[in-house]
Amino acid sequence: MGTQPDIAALSFEEALRALEDVVRRLESGEAPLDESIELYARGDRLRAHCQARLDAAQARIEAIVADRDGKATGTCPFDETAA
Repeated sequence: MGTQPDIAALSFEEALRALEDVVRRLESGEAPLDESIELYARGDRLRAHCQARLDAAQARIEAIVADRDGKATGTCPFDETAA
């Protein structure tokens, strides 16, 4: 399968492209069994890396909650809607 970069060093976008390549290769059905097993394991590591990067990004992104005058009154997690 050639030399591949360390997954931990990949950006989210690089890891996602690598994961898409793994999926494409597995779906083609052309990889021998042993290579398919290696691809699957690498894909699982890439998926976990992408999920960790997304989780870290979500933890950093917060929506600013404003009062009627538009002044910030606090923050709430990104995925919550302000009332």
